[in-house]
Amino acid sequence: MPDAKNGIPNFEIRISKSRFIIFGFSLVFFLSSCETGLIRQQEEQIRLQQEEIMRQRRELEELAAARKKEEQERAACNRAFRDFEMAQAAKVPNEAVALYRQGLKLCPDDDVAHYELGKVLRGMGQTQDARQEFEAALKINPGFRDAGRQLEAIQKK
Repeated sequence: MPDAKNGIPNFEIRISKSRFIIFGFSLVFFLSSCETGLIRQQEEQIRLQQEEIMRQRRELEELAAARKKEEQERAACNRAFRDFEMAQAAKVPNEAVALYRQGLKLCPDDDVAHYELGKVLRGMGQTQDARQEFEAALKINPGFRDAGRQLEAIQKK
């Protein structure tokens, strides 16, 4: 039965409306799936950025800890230098040995202190201990010629 206004049968209008509704739902579904894909991409980008931020935070914390450790070591070596100076001024070899060892506990990587302690020990006839100190100085500083000469002199005997 045709529509009174435009002469189109009612069932065709209903079909057109149904197609329009189906098209509308399809369009909404398509757009929502596109939106979902974009959201997933953005979520993945956010996740990657958060991981990078965490990695950088850890790196900064490690650098800060290393810097703090370095400052503590520097302070300990500054205290050790006082012991080394007193050891050089000591008149009694045993006192000098004790001061060098005390300082080396605070600052174990001082090649010169190991060398100087080795010289004192060698002068006291403690060649085995002296050898260890010259070897320690050379381990820290392989180019330390005087420590190498002292070690060679001990090994020749």
